[in-house]
Amino acid sequence: MIFRKGLARQRGVTLIEVMVAVFVAAVGVLGAAAMQLNSLKYTDSSRMTSQASFIVYDIIDRIRANAADGVLDNYALSSIDAAPSSGSSVRAQDQIDFASNVRLLPDGAGSIVVDDTQVTVEVSWSEGRAGGNDDAGQVRRGAFAVTTQVKPMVLGGATP
Repeated sequence: MIFRKGLARQRGVTLIEVMVAVFVAAVGVLGAAAMQLNSLKYTDSSRMTSQASFIVYDIIDRIRANAADGVLDNYALSSIDAAPSSGSSVRAQDQIDFASNVRLLPDGAGSIVVDDTQVTVEVSWSEGRAGGNDDAGQVRRGAFAVTTQVKPMVLGGATP
């Protein structure tokens, strides 16, 4: 059998081409895996933000539905730990439900601030899975807050 010099060199170059192709494919697969992991993290973060918005708007709707004269100021809640332990009134049950919904979020915290007819509801939670840590090494927190005006009803159904 007679081999030519060019043919022998061609076999070695083919092996290098295969190795480069495998390397490029591996980098592509690793990049796709990293994108999938980021997608899962941000999906979780988005889900928490959506849940927090549902909780905030739920309590605002409850406050509006029960905002009779003299009741609105009683909705103030410095933290979810300050929520009543039993629902002896509609307001107390609303606060209990708000606190228990916020507790469903990871490391959830929340407050209701009432200033005359302005109501601010804030909910925050741990973003440990998606956000990582901040510059001080603390776990990042997500937050959702809404400030709105609530016009108290005068008992008897008429509004001033």
